[in-house]
Amino acid sequence: MNPAPPAPARLPAAIWVLGFVSLLMDVSSELIHSLLPVFMVTALGTSVLVVGLIEGAAEATALIVKVFSGPLSDWWGKRKPLAVMGYGLGALSKPLFALATTSGWIVTARLIDRMGKGIRGAPRDALVADIAPPEQRGEAFGLRQSLDTVGAFLGPLLAIGAMLLWANDFRTVFWVAVIPAFLAVALLLFGVQEPARVPTNRRVNPIRRESLRRLGPAYWWVCAVGAIFTLARFSEAFLILRAQQGGLALAWVPLVLIAMNLVYALGAYPFGRLSDQVSHRALLAGGLLVLVAADGLLAAADSGIALWAGIGLWGLHMAMTQGLLATMVTDTAPADLRGTAFGFFNLLSGVAMLLASGIAGLLWDQWGAPATFLAGIVFSALALIAIMVRPRSAPA
Repeated sequence: MNPAPPAPARLPAAIWVLGFVSLLMDVSSELIHSLLPVFMVTALGTSVLVVGLIEGAAEATALIVKVFSGPLSDWWGKRKPLAVMGYGLGALSKPLFALATTSGWIVTARLIDRMGKGIRGAPRDALVADIAPPEQRGEAFGLRQSLDTVGAFLGPLLAIGAMLLWANDFRTVFWVAVIPAFLAVALLLFGVQEPARVPTNRRVNPIRRESLRRLGPAYWWVCAVGAIFTLARFSEAFLILRAQQGGLALAWVPLVLIAMNLVYALGAYPFGRLSDQVSHRALLAGGLLVLVAADGLLAAADSGIALWAGIGLWGLHMAMTQGLLATMVTDTAPADLRGTAFGFFNLLSGVAMLLASGIAGLLWDQWGAPATFLAGIVFSALALIAIMVRPRSAPA
């Protein structure tokens, strides 16, 4: 009689805590962000152009900060203090939205919020990699991403309910968002203990040339694949615009992100576990094929079953690939340079996202919505080629 297979090991509790920290902060952020453009235009009288400039400046701030916070965590030898600082800035920005009387308040709040995001991103991901057992890294990143995405669809849901409850009182709803933000900071502060690292008498600048060489061709290949992949999956704002073209009422626009993030949240953890058992390249290629199918459906239809199937497939491809890319970064970077690795990976992916959204908007204006999604198919094909052409040391 064959012995029963050993039960799968449980993930460390700290991974779950980090996931719930992400969930709470995303609930807070998305509760505000799903209403902020309408609040700025209707309550503050801000032009749409200024809304776009504020968002661009905020994202640029996050990109700049990201590339420094990861290396700083490597040099310092500590991840948690930077993560706490980043989440703390995010929480401190939330009351400013409720107090805002001019667009200047919004600029300040958005810059503080995005600075916090830039500070916490790479150290938090490196902390997940430090805590998770090597054979469960995919599962760990999948779980954190899943819980993060639960917050991304709970936030808009709460926004709809709160606006109905308080008769479209934006400021009261924004004050509600303060609560989960500060709970996230408290949970991180008291619920996560950073693992001890081997002390060293010599601190080395992690972004000097010699350190960057240690990252190696396999790591930079993952960065290149991630950047090309990001060009193929431009901002989800275009999913909302596509649904609006088909006649979806403005009040129900948050349903687009709710539907996408629901699929994303349900799939991220199972696919994270799967990535620990199968070829990373094969799973990444599968995610790209799902993205191609989503783009095809969204190019063909702006309403009905095809539209919602395309939105669902978009969420599925995110579930298959986002935690996986984080795992691949971890697997190809030295342990003492993980913060640096995530910093540069996030920077390159962020720049690619800005380029992708600009290209998508240009194509939309010049040739219509189908051209935008057909371009996504072309970039997906380029990403598939990049996956096939890999260094020998790159993960299989």
